Amino acid sequence: MYIDMRNPPAWQRPWKTHYGRWLEWIEEGERRGADSVWLTEHHFFEDGYLPQCWTFAAAIAARTKTVRIGTAVVLLPLHTAIETAEQIALVDLISEGRMEPGFGVGYRRPEYLAFDGDFKRRYHVFAERIHQMRQLWGEEDGADRLITPGPVQRPIPLWGGFNGPMGARTAGRLGLGLLSLNKELLEEYLVGLELGGHDPSTARVAGMIECFVTDDPEKAQAEVGEHALYRWNSYNRYMYEGTRRENSPPVLGVDALGSRMQFGTAEELATRIKDSVSGLPVTDLFIFSDYPGMPDELVERHLELTFDELAPRLR
Repeated sequence: MYIDMRNPPAWQRPWKTHYGRWLEWIEEGERRGADSVWLTEHHFFEDGYLPQCWTFAAAIAARTKTVRIGTAVVLLPLHTAIETAEQIALVDLISEGRMEPGFGVGYRRPEYLAFDGDFKRRYHVFAERIHQMRQLWGEEDGADRLITPGPVQRPIPLWGGFNGPMGARTAGRLGLGLLSLNKELLEEYLVGLELGGHDPSTARVAGMIECFVTDDPEKAQAEVGEHALYRWNSYNRYMYEGTRRENSPPVLGVDALGSRMQFGTAEELATRIKDSVSGLPVTDLFIFSDYPGMPDELVERHLELTFDELAPRLR
């Protein structure tokens, strides 16, 4: 399950209801056999895009028993190492060792301004934070003191989410899993692992597949299309906020649906997904569990088909 907690103004429900419903859906996902739930961070989106992953992760940890809890991604350069290491340790304790923290550097200057972050040095800060957290957990030498309480898992399985070759090499050099299914990045990731002194056989990748599982693909495209377009266009709008293109971001129309997203039955999607990730050392796949503002009955059927029919074919 991949969840961003958006609650758009055009379809907005009370926030308490929204968060409560998603906790119920996550519990239902676990009951149906979901392996993991992944959260993602942004700030100042009008639709309430999840701003605090560890807070929600702790709530999920308290309501579940087996599902692993990942982040794809938390914007690591915006946060201190001590705060992040402590938050992860607490959620790992509450969940009895089910955390899969994934980090990225982000792309929005307004977020860096709000957090007094260094946008130009974000890759350097990212690597620095990874080392600092490992030191605070006692996984690497160098910390003046360790955080208490510490996490259950030793070491904590960390991920790096990147879309380009520099990021992929950074993830490898730091010994992280790579949150990307782009086959073109695999070689840079493997090079990074070797540069960092890590065994290339430890390579692991995970990532998001943009798809919607349905009994009727044509009908689903008509029902879900406006919600998918809302997500993509809001990303475009906020990507250009604070830049010269702020007032003229690219706008996607219905013609973009076919090229950016797959609608299909579980059987159809399983075949396409297997082909798309063939040759990658994949450990996890996740798909958006909703598109913002979708009616509940569409979300519930999508989840049912995902875990009852699609997941078994992929395992």
